[in-house]
Amino acid sequence: MEIETPSDINANVANVANVESDSELSGAEQIKYEENGNVAESSLTEARLHAKAKRRLRKNSSRDSGRGDSVSDNGESARGVLPTSPKAKLMDRKSRTGKGRGLPKKGGAGGKGVWGTPGQIYDEEVVDIKDPNYDEDQESCVYETTVLPLDEKSFEKSVTPIVQEYFEHGDANEVAEMLKGLNLGEMKCGLPVLAVSLALEGKASHREMTSKLLSHLCGTLLSTEDVERSFDKLLQEMPELVLDTPQAPQLVGQFIARAVGDEILSATYLDGYRGTVDCVHARAALDRAAVLLRITKGGRRRIDSVWGTGGGQLPVNKLVKEIDLLLKEFVLSGDVVEAERCLQELEVPHFHHELVYEAVLMVLEANGNNTYKMMLSLLEALLKSGAITLDQMKRGYDRIYQEIPDINLDVPKAYSVLERFVEDCFKAGIISKQIRDLCPCRGRKRFVSEGDGGRLKSESY
Repeated sequence: MEIETPSDINANVANVANVESDSELSGAEQIKYEENGNVAESSLTEARLHAKAKRRLRKNSSRDSGRGDSVSDNGESARGVLPTSPKAKLMDRKSRTGKGRGLPKKGGAGGKGVWGTPGQIYDEEVVDIKDPNYDEDQESCVYETTVLPLDEKSFEKSVTPIVQEYFEHGDANEVAEMLKGLNLGEMKCGLPVLAVSLALEGKASHREMTSKLLSHLCGTLLSTEDVERSFDKLLQEMPELVLDTPQAPQLVGQFIARAVGDEILSATYLDGYRGTVDCVHARAALDRAAVLLRITKGGRRRIDSVWGTGGGQLPVNKLVKEIDLLLKEFVLSGDVVEAERCLQELEVPHFHHELVYEAVLMVLEANGNNTYKMMLSLLEALLKSGAITLDQMKRGYDRIYQEIPDINLDVPKAYSVLERFVEDCFKAGIISKQIRDLCPCRGRKRFVSEGDGGRLKSESY
């Protein structure tokens, strides 16, 4: 511990005296400076406290307005849920975008460009008579949807898909409903022209469906005059139709004859063209129609079958008769190409197993080898050309295998003939090994008398 000497004490006293003298010299200035600093600091502190209190009050009011809590004077919640608790954050409905007035959301209702709350029913709008824009004619005004009539380009673009879909489903009522939604206007007469033009490029079943469609539409959507104008236009466009379809004159003539038979064309339609037609193709079409009508003599039987018999819409018994007639004609003529053409015209690829069944049945019932060889060559040719698929071939043989016990009652040698025919078909590549192995055979073998040494008969049943 240091000990101060008298000299040190005197020096300290002198320094203190000097400091006091200096403070006494500037005392007035120092008092003035301290007063100004305290005023500025107190005002700044007071402003900060005031702003902090406003922020706290705004924060508490926005939280409590969403859940109905009240805040006491000391800032505590009446329900005991702290503003910073997780529950309070979940119940907070304040916008997070930083925009808005801090009020709760509307629950998805109201606002610009929205329909309102689900289930909200709006009242009917009542016309205000005192409205400056009120018009007396406004009450008796009727609003309807106007469909502009189709021009030639839009008509073809709109109607062509409808006709093509009709060839797939065959429902004339659906076509009529779709056409009613279009304002055909003056293009009504173009509907039969377009339908016949598309049918000329299609199959016989499409032409039959087109004839039925024209008969269905006449009287509801088309008039007799529209149909006559349509066939007049077809005869005028005959040179152009021949370029795409060389058989157009004969086909159009059949359409005219069918229309007369369906009574959508007058019986005197052909009389108006006698001696007035210069086009060779149009004259050929009219001659074809006149010949068909002369043969039928006003009857409906041949006119209904003017497009032949075929298509999946025919009854099964008719298809069976057509296939049976086809095979009998082939046995007489031996023309494989003609038989294939007749089979394709039936347009029933799902029913080709009936031809296989009938062909094998004819082989089992035949007496000579001529039918045996011809049916073998026919099945081989049809399979190679793709007219009959292997699946249809298998289904036909499966039907024979199932019915061979009943067939054997009428044809005693059916089992042996079937085994031989199936083996020859397998060698010719008509059927697969699986189909050949499924061929049934008689399980019991017959022996001759005891004197032959137990040898089997050369012909087993």
